[in-house]
Amino acid sequence: MNSLSRKKSISELLSESQGKDGLKKTLGALDLTMLGIGAIIGTGIFVLTGVAAAQYAGPGLILSFVISGIACAFAALVYAEFASTVPVAGSAYTYSYVSLGEFMAWIIGWDLMLEYLLAASTVSIGWSGYFQMLLNGFGIHLPVWATGALGTAPGAVFNLPAVAIALIITFLLSIGVKEAARFNNIIVFVKLGAVILFILVAVWYVKPANWSPFLPFGMKGVLSGAAVVFFAYIGFDAVSTAAEEVKDPKRDMPIGIISSLIVCTVLYIIVSLILTGIVPYKLLDVAAPVAFALSFIHQDWAAGIISLGAIGGITTVLLVMLYGQTRVFFAMSRDGLLPKIFSNVHPKHKTPIVSTWLTGIVVAIIAGITPINTVAELVNIGTLSAFVLVSIGVIILRKTQPDLPRSFRVPWVPLIPILAALFCLFLMFQLPLITWIRFVVWLVIGLFIYFLYGIHHSVLGKKNLSK
Repeated sequence: MNSLSRKKSISELLSESQGKDGLKKTLGALDLTMLGIGAIIGTGIFVLTGVAAAQYAGPGLILSFVISGIACAFAALVYAEFASTVPVAGSAYTYSYVSLGEFMAWIIGWDLMLEYLLAASTVSIGWSGYFQMLLNGFGIHLPVWATGALGTAPGAVFNLPAVAIALIITFLLSIGVKEAARFNNIIVFVKLGAVILFILVAVWYVKPANWSPFLPFGMKGVLSGAAVVFFAYIGFDAVSTAAEEVKDPKRDMPIGIISSLIVCTVLYIIVSLILTGIVPYKLLDVAAPVAFALSFIHQDWAAGIISLGAIGGITTVLLVMLYGQTRVFFAMSRDGLLPKIFSNVHPKHKTPIVSTWLTGIVVAIIAGITPINTVAELVNIGTLSAFVLVSIGVIILRKTQPDLPRSFRVPWVPLIPILAALFCLFLMFQLPLITWIRFVVWLVIGLFIYFLYGIHHSVLGKKNLSK
């Protein structure tokens, strides 16, 4: 029991991050905000809005986004306090290590792997779909065998574009985080431009009659829709994985996390309101609902621009998901819970080179051979469970280390963290039973790895034994 509950000291973590094995500090508040927007605006706004409106919430989709946004807002405040107090790599995994102990840290780290690996794979598959649509528009058609995973279409065997984009982004991340951040910032401006273009063009075609009935599936549909569109918000937590590479984390981390979430929530609500106002919700069950809506109102010129923005948007989501996973691998390896090779830092680029390429190759394989619908819901449950445990962790850390310097403090503790945990638990229970079964299987696999390897190789455990 002592082994399971052992905790890392914050001073020890900070000294590790500043040592020779630490990561290069190059990011500022704008970079973090752009990373957050890059992660959040993508698959959610360009893909999930249509499915969620048609199958779950109808025009009440805006309420689904509000509910998910509230859950994320509470969680974002918790993350902001932790990220400014413990500015090292690892995100929720590291926060749990200092507040809940090693075993719970492992559970959260394992959950984060589920989130980032599968989210990156899902996004790669979505990117492939938009890219193939773009190629088809120019009369270019890939061989049928290279267009999707086995069983997704007649003759399809392997999703070549999904594999290619995963490996290209992996290469970009391997040569330096500042270079990746510059690329992300440029593409974020492009996709924000595409979203704003949609709003400016489409708002004049809104017919209030399309909002009736507003809740065709009732409040149950709105709540189910909230659990589905939660995927759209996944990514603001990935900002916290960058803490060790931020020049002034105590100031910049809260700004990056909270501002990116506010910008994206406002855009989601406006887009979903306009989308359901110009197209009857039953017609929105399509792969590219935003582009479809513009075609529906005969604005095909704008639809083409939106499709390009969607490709860019999905690309930056992939970049941030891959980035987040590599930093979690790096942190767990540095703590000895995974083999040391994963925390090797490239001498020139100062990036965790083995973690980066391992993550990219695994994501490429999953994206190449797996249908998209088998992975998306698992991402949500993994993320929500991490949010629950981090929310509990901030309450515990306030009790156990009340004098710890905190440049950002969650207001009204323990109320806000409790609400964050309850909202996230509520959304978890809206997910189907099969998702829970797969999640439990994933956790069991993680427990085997921890008890066979991690608990015996823990750096903290070895230090405690030597005392």
